[in-house]
Amino acid sequence: MTPQDLYTPIGKEYELLKQSIDTKDLSYILSLALKVHALVHPEEISQSNENTIADYVLEYMLKGDNKTILVPRMDCGVDLNWAGTDRVPMCWHFWHTYRIEDLVSNILVADCNQIFNDEYRKRINASIIDTGNALEFDEAVSFGKAINVAALKDYMFAVGKNTRKIISQLTLDDLSKKAEKHQLQRIFEVGGLTDDKRSKWLIDYWGGLTVFEMILTPFTDHHMMHLPPCLNNLPIL
Repeated sequence: MTPQDLYTPIGKEYELLKQSIDTKDLSYILSLALKVHALVHPEEISQSNENTIADYVLEYMLKGDNKTILVPRMDCGVDLNWAGTDRVPMCWHFWHTYRIEDLVSNILVADCNQIFNDEYRKRINASIIDTGNALEFDEAVSFGKAINVAALKDYMFAVGKNTRKIISQLTLDDLSKKAEKHQLQRIFEVGGLTDDKRSKWLIDYWGGLTVFEMILTPFTDHHMMHLPPCLNNLPIL
């Protein structure tokens, strides 16, 4: 199996998901959303019983001290005005994508509390509580060395399973809504973003998205911005 064998079906289903909103068929839209979500998350989250791209990367990390291996922040070009470094520890990708999914799904979509809390922070041994966008190279390396990958995995699974519940309960009206001002403000209140311009720009970006567009990015495609740089730079297939 090659990485492309994993990427191709995800791309096909994602294109169907993007077009699904035009059908106004809620059952069809949500079933596709859950299918694409499953393809870019570890199989235990969806109980799919089939290894995903996320499983390959996570399993490699859990085998040993691979959390500190440095890989590109993205395979595509990154404007460093919006990123602290272009190379990060592999575990940073999981932290970053699941912190964002947690913040967006719970605070901006469901208008409830995020899953991340002091207990998770202590267990994961994270030096930050935000999404990590603005970490400089040395900060990112230190962050990676300290991370408890097994605890990070537990957090990831909790976030992913919870997102699937949120998706399954959405209505057609929900899909066209955008986050309200008080929800966006709560992202800062819980420390999800910082005042650094490389972090806080996300609040304007998320604020411009409908719930359906949040499904298309933070819940699904955002993972495909960060998983391939790991998979493409590791001899795991």
